[in-house]
Amino acid sequence: TFNLIYSLRSTMKSIIATTLLAGSATAFTSNAGSQSTSALKAMPDRMWDSMVDKNERSAALPFLPRAVNLDGSMPGDVGFDPFYLSSIPKNFSGLIQPPQWEDTPGIPTLYWMREAELKHSRVAMLAWFGWLATDGAFGVTMRFPGEIYSVESIPTAYEAHNVLVGQGSMGFLLLAVAVVEFCASAVLVEVGKGDSDREAGDFKLDPLSFLKEKSPEEVKKMKTREIANGRLAMLAFGAVATQTALEGGNTAFPYF
Repeated sequence: TFNLIYSLRSTMKSIIATTLLAGSATAFTSNAGSQSTSALKAMPDRMWDSMVDKNERSAALPFLPRAVNLDGSMPGDVGFDPFYLSSIPKNFSGLIQPPQWEDTPGIPTLYWMREAELKHSRVAMLAWFGWLATDGAFGVTMRFPGEIYSVESIPTAYEAHNVLVGQGSMGFLLLAVAVVEFCASAVLVEVGKGDSDREAGDFKLDPLSFLKEKSPEEVKKMKTREIANGRLAMLAFGAVATQTALEGGNTAFPYF
């Protein structure tokens, strides 16, 4: 009898202990699960989700999703932005003017980058032509009048920079560039304040009336040609400058 009572007591203790442990474990697991669910719901949205269009592929890079701002509406837009720089949300007006007390539209990333791309494209087209023209690549050696600009003073375009810096002639070029940049910045300030709806890179400079009385489709085609040639010119100028600067290379045209 004593053994039976002792056995029943031991069995009851085991059942009670097991029940308490199970209840504690269940309570702990339930709290942990709810905390994990709450933490997931509290996580902020990823910036990546707002930078790409997950339902469409890039035309230039089909293995990547399309950058959300490159929808093909701009001239020369082929969707090439592997680092998604055009999708970074940023107001660039602060780079050219102090912070404003009132709310302003500002200058979005895509506008700023297109402005910079067009500026560099136009400079590169002029620079590539100027480099080759001063070296006689088109049959005539084109130089400014004056002994300091002659072939005897400046043999090739490669030596032009150092020679003109030594002569002091680069001061005028620096002044001219400063005037152009000041005027361009003034226009961008108006855009940043919302006082101008000017397109990026549009200075209304069309002395030969290439765009006069043209349809929107023809205007876009001309602008696409400009940006395409400008991109090629940036590559071409970098190539010719590198080729002439290589050790053992030829600084005279054709630079081989």
